[in-house]
Amino acid sequence: MTWHGKVLIADLSANTVRTEPLNQAWADEYLGGRGLATRYLTEMMNPKADALSPENVLIFATGPMTGTMASTSGRYCVVTKGPLTNAIACSNSGGKFGAELKYAGYDLLICTGKAVKPVYLLIEDGNAQLMPADDLWGTTVWHTEEFLKEKHKDPQIKVASIGVAGEQGVKYACVVNDLHRAAGRSGVGAVMGSKHLKAVAVRGTVGVPCANPERVMAVTKETHQLLKDSDGRRELTEFGTNAMIDSMHAFGGLPTNNFLKMTFEGSKNINPEAMKTPNENGHTNLITNKACFGCTIACGRIAHIDKQHWSVRNRENYHHASGGLEYETAYAFGPVVGVDDIDALTFAGYLMNEHGMDPISFGVTLAAAMELYELGILTNEHTDGVPLNFGNAEALTIMAEKTGKQEGFGKELGLGSKLLCEKYGRPELAMVVKGQEFAGYDSRALQGMGLGYATSNRGACHLKHDVFAEDMADQSGDGKAVPCKNSQDQIAMIDSTGLCLFTTSAWDTDAFQRQIAAACGDDWTREKLLESGERTWNLERLFNLHAGLTAADDTLPPRLLETPAPEGVAKGKVCELDKMLPEYYSLRGWTDTGIPTQETLSRLSLNEHAV
Repeated sequence: MTWHGKVLIADLSANTVRTEPLNQAWADEYLGGRGLATRYLTEMMNPKADALSPENVLIFATGPMTGTMASTSGRYCVVTKGPLTNAIACSNSGGKFGAELKYAGYDLLICTGKAVKPVYLLIEDGNAQLMPADDLWGTTVWHTEEFLKEKHKDPQIKVASIGVAGEQGVKYACVVNDLHRAAGRSGVGAVMGSKHLKAVAVRGTVGVPCANPERVMAVTKETHQLLKDSDGRRELTEFGTNAMIDSMHAFGGLPTNNFLKMTFEGSKNINPEAMKTPNENGHTNLITNKACFGCTIACGRIAHIDKQHWSVRNRENYHHASGGLEYETAYAFGPVVGVDDIDALTFAGYLMNEHGMDPISFGVTLAAAMELYELGILTNEHTDGVPLNFGNAEALTIMAEKTGKQEGFGKELGLGSKLLCEKYGRPELAMVVKGQEFAGYDSRALQGMGLGYATSNRGACHLKHDVFAEDMADQSGDGKAVPCKNSQDQIAMIDSTGLCLFTTSAWDTDAFQRQIAAACGDDWTREKLLESGERTWNLERLFNLHAGLTAADDTLPPRLLETPAPEGVAKGKVCELDKMLPEYYSLRGWTDTGIPTQETLSRLSLNEHAV
């Protein structure tokens, strides 16, 4: 077994830390990570509680494979009720923090209540204590990590922390670890801030227990080779995720100018080739790629900004290397706001990491504000004198910083698209599901993506289902419900392992099963693994139903349902959600109002959670 069998519980209201045994019966049903944390969340809080109240529970969860020799074993999840959606939030991160938490001897960290004053949690090999963080409150993620490593005289400490955005309740604030990896979506950083928890600092040398090390090594060698030989892995290594920007532009599914258009001519200025091409000053944006803990893919990018660029010319504190453009950051600071200045995009990315914000939600919220501005609903008086026209690179960087520091119009942008557009009387301009902003795929061109967006338990998300191949082959909604449902269950399982979703470029379910069985026991069959993912998905759904969400929340903005695609392979089409959704509900074993039936609840042992 690779579980330590220990859960660390930080009661912030009482200023105490204690250890409890892991509920192994739950681990046997939900595996770990996303699934197991969801089970604990449903037990420990009322789903109707306000997301930013002390009654919410914040869980950092490793999986059984986290910290092992398996490739990509650095993943961990942050699970809570999200303030952006008022639904369950499961935000996944890489880097090195997750493995370090496992090495310190814990499977889960559960934070309850609210500290009277700012604190951080220090964890060292089975010992944990809450420490005052008054001198860290109001500072950036970057400062916090450097400060804690220096204070404790240990450069190997791994830190997960929030910036001012999390402290002040930006609806899409995130938890940043290792400077530029993040549990990025749904506002988990705002929950952390609401608890006065500035950071978690971990140092661990305990390691990970394993019942059969020889078998694990043999399976690991095999699965490493599968990744090495994979074309998908090679593309991720060479180009990173930003290769998608050219694909989506050519296909006509690249959301541009707040989804008013579906192609972006400026994509050639911010694509992987542009990242590697010297500019007129001889400066090259991309330095190298980078891997998370234990990863043999290395899809991450490390970049730097031209020191002569207007954004940083007089700001030497940004003349360093840090996280570079990935597809979703390139999309969110590029096409969706109409900007094609690669240094401006990179600087905006720096600001997201420094201040702790989700780039997707920020970019799409800014895009909504830009449309409101161009319609004359917002004026310079609202926007601190900054013209919010599509394509304004300076506006992008100014507003990224204002939002991170919660100054001026940045406070309004911190509300997220839904609340911002509702405030100014145009809710239909918010490109969201359940309050969460869309990633870089237009669901008029990718119908299965639209169904996945609409039904995602955490709001619009491109990483909780995978119908990409089917969508690229056929622009109709026909036959999309089956792969959407099946991939949602599979990904819920993968998120529970502690391994990375990008391994599916080479690994099928059987490859995951061989690794889990070697590490955790042969009772983890292929069928049991997929059932655990289905159980997790349904439990998340039940949490949301208890929180007050209904089938009416499984929808898309009017623009995608009513306005035909203006260009690309899907020209003239709208998203056929009305055709796909009933089939999806039926496949799930739900009623026509989206509620799991008694038969489904019984089959998945979820009767006690019934609505």
